[in-house]
Amino acid sequence: MLITPEPAARSSYRLSKSRYLSGLQCHKRLYLEIHAPALATKPDAATQAILNMGTDIGELARERFPGGRLVKAGYRQSQEALDQTAELLQDPTLPALFEAAFQFDQVLIRVDVLERVGVNELGQPTWRLVEVKSSTKLKATHLDDLTIQSYVLEGVGLALVDICLMHVNTQYVFDGRQLDLAQLFGLRSLNETVRPRLPEVPSRLAAMHTMLAEMSAPAIAPDEHCHSPYECPFWAHCTQEKPPRWIYHLPGSSKTVTLLRELGVETIDDIPDHVTLTPVQRRVKDNREWIGEGLRAALAKVRYPVHHLDFETFMPAVPKFIETRPYQVIPTQWSNHIEQSDGTLSHAEYLCQDGRDPREELTVSLLESLGQEGSICVYSSYERLILERLAEGFPSLRKDLKGVIARLWDLHVVIRDHYYHPDFDGSYSIKAVLPAVVPSLSYGDLAIRDGGVAACEYSRMIFTVSDWIEKAQIEEALLRYCERDTLAMVELRRELRKRAG
Repeated sequence: MLITPEPAARSSYRLSKSRYLSGLQCHKRLYLEIHAPALATKPDAATQAILNMGTDIGELARERFPGGRLVKAGYRQSQEALDQTAELLQDPTLPALFEAAFQFDQVLIRVDVLERVGVNELGQPTWRLVEVKSSTKLKATHLDDLTIQSYVLEGVGLALVDICLMHVNTQYVFDGRQLDLAQLFGLRSLNETVRPRLPEVPSRLAAMHTMLAEMSAPAIAPDEHCHSPYECPFWAHCTQEKPPRWIYHLPGSSKTVTLLRELGVETIDDIPDHVTLTPVQRRVKDNREWIGEGLRAALAKVRYPVHHLDFETFMPAVPKFIETRPYQVIPTQWSNHIEQSDGTLSHAEYLCQDGRDPREELTVSLLESLGQEGSICVYSSYERLILERLAEGFPSLRKDLKGVIARLWDLHVVIRDHYYHPDFDGSYSIKAVLPAVVPSLSYGDLAIRDGGVAACEYSRMIFTVSDWIEKAQIEEALLRYCERDTLAMVELRRELRKRAG
């Protein structure tokens, strides 16, 4: 294989694919990743689960390339990975390499799949680059990802004839027997899209190396770019000196924040009266408790017994059950707190505890718990969406489920339209509303505190964990989290009735 010499080093810092993408998002982010990585906020459990899902998808995708070989050296074993890759490339019978390592122009990459496709007129082996993503469609950052990889591969002398993205195909329906990987994964050639971008890479790398050689991080103010295309792990560090009522915390369209910054406004309290704000933004600016005239009447519309319903779900990238698709929402548990007209409270719950499709049993048990009478209090439209999909999936239960849907009463809408507390900080999520209205009740004492973690823990409990003690611990944590969501609605209704007089 022909290896062309690398250009003269521009700095002593070697970049990776991920660091290059960080530099495209924000030079300050890249600077901190290299010079002060300890300042980053570690990914939370839900974010880490998403990263793990991407790893699992990548490993499954390798089965699309039978006979391929994995470069086993870890990501911290750079030289070993480069040596193993060089050795494997000498085998003309090898159809594909997984996690192959290459370095050029101070950039080290690991390639998801490098597939051998033939030989060119010079007798060189030709290759196809395949980047595997757990996403369901092409994103702009995928093009940057493929561009830097292609730049390095061609820089070391590989004859690259195709540049492809492999992603999850949400139209694939699992037949319940064996995964059809050709249908599960979509393969899209982006050769004609990526190649025109390659000439931009050297100047971008040069700018990054020049910046990295400076004695301090570039002075880049935190803004919308900190959240796109990825959440920056240095957000907390870069905003630690901002005032509590920083203008960026104003809810709603970012266009309003941009306008206010152009006017020189730094805090929400300094917003001029002539600036047009939405009702929610105005309440945030006023920064005081607001009780709308219609709150009492809205709360009085419920009919007893009042059921308080919450679902927990998971969305496996690889479908687990017959006639389901990738990332299809699968409800796995529900909680129902039932309040009688005299204030008496009872609780019912369901959680599927094994690997079978839980939907039909979940639905039957839910219909029994909800009965035929009373309002069904929910928080957001999510429960309605789940019920509608269950009605589509189980025609024999459709009539009963439609009856349930007709009884739904959304507490989120009531609070949004008729109540505000300054401790909401502009957010109407139940995690923000509950501690403000009912300080004695929160999620702080729970092992699981949000739906994303609940989904990940359910999947882990069912498909990964084998120790029965750990399974039991996860099961209990899931039940208590879902129960807290419905108890929260009970207590919110009770407290709001008091405040409404």
